[in-house]
Amino acid sequence: MSDPVIDPTARVAPGAQIGPDVQIGPFCTVGEHVKLAAGVRLVSHVNVTGHTSIGERTVIYPFASLGTPPQSVGYKGEPTRLEIGEACDIREHVTMNTGTAADRGVTTVGDNCFIMVGSHVAHDCVVGNKVTFANNVLLGGHSQVGDNVVFGGGAAVRQFVRIGEGAMIVGLSGVRADVIPFGMAHGPLADLVGLNVVGMRRRGLGKGDVHRVRSAYQDLFFGDGAFKERLEKVAAEYAGDALVVRIIEFIRAGKRPLTMATRRNEAEELQ
Repeated sequence: MSDPVIDPTARVAPGAQIGPDVQIGPFCTVGEHVKLAAGVRLVSHVNVTGHTSIGERTVIYPFASLGTPPQSVGYKGEPTRLEIGEACDIREHVTMNTGTAADRGVTTVGDNCFIMVGSHVAHDCVVGNKVTFANNVLLGGHSQVGDNVVFGGGAAVRQFVRIGEGAMIVGLSGVRADVIPFGMAHGPLADLVGLNVVGMRRRGLGKGDVHRVRSAYQDLFFGDGAFKERLEKVAAEYAGDALVVRIIEFIRAGKRPLTMATRRNEAEELQ
């Protein structure tokens, strides 16, 4: 490994921890409490401030601003944090805030995430691994996003919403309620319209896996009886199916009941 390469026009504050092979391009600013792990690259005009750590090989493009204070009226200057994982691709004009003392105190983004132009990750969010934000996705404070979630362009997520692993949020959707693992949400006030079958197949799940999850989904949301009764019935019937169990556990772990409206998607059901 080699020493970091820092453009003479960049400003790196004393106290910043700069790992080997780091590249800091023209007109970047790096604060005194920032940690850049090995191989991080700030292309140019990047602002990294606050108590922010960035994992190995993450690349950050011009005019991104990371580690700025939370946009919360309750924030009083506490030394809260932003933690970004390894091998992320963070594109132009992305913003990410630190956490708040009233909640976790840290905003977390996992490994191998692709965060496209103009997206925002608010205070105290938890973003999993291999998550993709298309352009201008907005994630409200305290939200939780599982692994392998995909957001279409312009999607917006309300505060405190949970989005389960492998879900797909269609572009321009407004997500105001929890989305189950492998679910697909769509619409200005998003409804749950089926399963992210394409995403499941891209992750290597076979036809049998998809069929079982789809059958459980139909029983859970369109079966007879009250939702609580259907939940217990599906939990018992599919107790040995790890994928369905993840959906059941996600629902049970929620602090609020599922409130997202559900409607059939005939095109999805034919896949």
